[in-house]
Amino acid sequence: MTYCVALKLNAGLVLLSDTRTNAGLDNISVYRKMFFFEEPGERVVGIMTAGSLSVTQTTIARLQEAIDSPEASEHNSIMKAGSMLGVVGIIGDTLSRTRREIAAQHADLRQSQASASMIVAGQRSGGDMRLFLVYPEGNHIEATEDTPYLQIGEHKYGKPILDRVVTPATNLEDAQKAVLLSMDSTMKSNLSVGMPLDLAIIENDACRVSAKRRILQSDPQFSAMSEAWSEALREAFVEMPL
Repeated sequence: MTYCVALKLNAGLVLLSDTRTNAGLDNISVYRKMFFFEEPGERVVGIMTAGSLSVTQTTIARLQEAIDSPEASEHNSIMKAGSMLGVVGIIGDTLSRTRREIAAQHADLRQSQASASMIVAGQRSGGDMRLFLVYPEGNHIEATEDTPYLQIGEHKYGKPILDRVVTPATNLEDAQKAVLLSMDSTMKSNLSVGMPLDLAIIENDACRVSAKRRILQSDPQFSAMSEAWSEALREAFVEMPL
């Protein structure tokens, strides 16, 4: 299981993913689930993945192969596509094709085991920031003013705080707190989601990754935030009138 969340705000994009992948509680591994493709000042594309590792890793490898190919064009390379809509179309087509091919190669593989989804975020020079969720079939939806965030993986535990505090006007500092507390809530309720965490910021019109941070189990800032949030909830619960 995994949990990835991204916010689209007036000030920029905020992305957070965990790194835990498990096939049972006795077989836990760490894999990066956040990837970036960028030409600073011209375009930046961030991708977060959930689902079958074989599908997501092959999809990312194929996207990179298309970028590096001498035949790279706006039709097959996310670094040459004329818009973020074109970028997400290429990613969706690649994900869908990869999923079908892997499922066809392994007749005993259940459809759910060859399933994967992705969050795609980014901006190209002269265009707007965009944030998409790409489904296993390759189709997508986009974040809106009404719902300025998207989630994949084990999303239900971390959703309430996002619904209560995040709006397009939320600043980047508060946004980082929101996604980190959303992740903290998820990890406390589901042991299949775990650290380290990858956090990234893409400021509006920067067209590059503005900041990246890997948060380890021993990170004192995250631990203090988690404990402060737990204490605040306990105090609010005690003082709540019946």
